[in-house]
Amino acid sequence: MSTPVVQIPGLPAGFPFPFPFPPSTPTIGALVPSFGPASGGNLVLIVGSGLANASSVTFGGTPASILFQDPIGLLIIATAPAHAAGTVPVVVTNAGGTSAPAMYTYLAPAGPVVLSLIPTSGPTTGGTPFTIVGTNLTGASVTFNGVAATGVVVDPTGTIVTGVTPAGTAGNVPVVVTTPSGSATVAGGYTYVAPAPPVALSLVPATGPAAGGTPFVLVGSNLTGASVTFNGVAATGVVVDPTGTIVTGVTPAGTAGNVPVVVTTPGGSATVAGGYTYV
Repeated sequence: MSTPVVQIPGLPAGFPFPFPFPPSTPTIGALVPSFGPASGGNLVLIVGSGLANASSVTFGGTPASILFQDPIGLLIIATAPAHAAGTVPVVVTNAGGTSAPAMYTYLAPAGPVVLSLIPTSGPTTGGTPFTIVGTNLTGASVTFNGVAATGVVVDPTGTIVTGVTPAGTAGNVPVVVTTPSGSATVAGGYTYVAPAPPVALSLVPATGPAAGGTPFVLVGSNLTGASVTFNGVAATGVVVDPTGTIVTGVTPAGTAGNVPVVVTTPGGSATVAGGYTYV
């Protein structure tokens, strides 16, 4: 294909003049902004000259997505790719060559900061809902003395974490919040409290047929989670009221005579004074 000829005023007719002009080497004058998160995804405005028809833009050798190119070649808008924290060169390449590098700094994500834990104590059996308030908590996991909490959820702002405590041993234990950018220990930790032992005050009735099947009511305190045995045999249909003071159930079959009645909870066991007499 022949070179197009353009008549330039003042020059002899037919004087050849190539068009379009040959591409020039791209030059980067500035990056706006010149820094961003290591996760990438932010928009960067590249300002300079000769930037038209760029075939690639790289950050530290990693290709960026080009969203817009000014046809005059003065600017490019690109999406920064992810990269490890640190300063990297940014270069633009087109048919005219590759630009001298401009420097862009990837920032490491901020580590988690924990301000408060609510509540700061609960039973050794676990199962206590908790809330942690702080900053930079996105992606967090939580451990109590090295054991993972369950049901952990972080709100969209990365400032509130909720979850449920695991079971633990009585005493104060460290609570650690871990995110992709680091870990933070909750000041003061969390105190596991052993449940109070059960107290059995009365059993009604105190006698019943050896065939069993007698409904009973046991009154006391700290009875939550209780099971009841008559001479070592489990009562059936055991239900504890929400206050942990009343247990109802049905006696098992037994041998005629007086037998021990034992109430067992996570806090320990208690024997009913006077036991139960099978008739």
